[in-house]
Amino acid sequence: MPAPRTVLLTGAAGGLGTLMRNLLPAFGYHLRLLDLRPIEGEPDAITADLADRAALREAVRGVDAIIHLAGISLEASFDKILKSNIEGTHNLYEAAREEGVRRVVFASSNHAVGFTPYPRDGAPLIPVDTPRRPDTFYGLSKSFGEDLAQLYWDKHGVETVSVRIGSCFPQPSSVRMLSVWMSPADGARLFHAALTAEEVGHTVVYGSSANTRLWWDLSTARALGYEPRDDSEQFAEKLIAEQGELDPENVAQAYLGGHFVNDPPIWPY
Repeated sequence: MPAPRTVLLTGAAGGLGTLMRNLLPAFGYHLRLLDLRPIEGEPDAITADLADRAALREAVRGVDAIIHLAGISLEASFDKILKSNIEGTHNLYEAAREEGVRRVVFASSNHAVGFTPYPRDGAPLIPVDTPRRPDTFYGLSKSFGEDLAQLYWDKHGVETVSVRIGSCFPQPSSVRMLSVWMSPADGARLFHAALTAEEVGHTVVYGSSANTRLWWDLSTARALGYEPRDDSEQFAEKLIAEQGELDPENVAQAYLGGHFVNDPPIWPY
């Protein structure tokens, strides 16, 4: 499809949102920014809660597509996850349906399949249709988001690319992250591909760079036109010297979800 001109970026004040609001304009997008918190240096950004249906509908009106990054990004109580990630995502899809927005890029997560063991001893890469095994209420909310996206495609014709994001930071900080890392530049390339690919229906992709130590299959992402250019291997020697190789007997190192499976970081708010 033609590149959307105006894209609503939710969660624009967060870590990934900050990276993308700096990188995506180079692809020709005009970004409309939304977050629960004011964004420094962005006086035109929309400050709104995902629970505010009227504000969401106003934010969505007139955009060509949505990148949905907003919500709780760590573990929290089920009540908090329900309000922010489950009800909030539903509210956004309703606004998209009501305003006729036909393309959403949904920030899913590797934590939707967090209890999947990482492939060892030459095992094949993990496909996107592996059974979902969420590792937290957070991961459960991402499973819900993928199902919600499927429903809105089947019932309302709203297309979605659900991106199971690994770890998108300027550089990986752990040995595990060498396998799931996505450079910010590759993240922007993947979101651009997700916004512009033809007839995606509901497509699930893994979000990472083309890492030497890759755990999952990037073929559905590549089918969108995504061409990752980066590899975490440049950071491997230093990280392994500091932390050692992964230990499959350590539960926090044996699964895609890492320490989310046994000691997840808690949302501080």
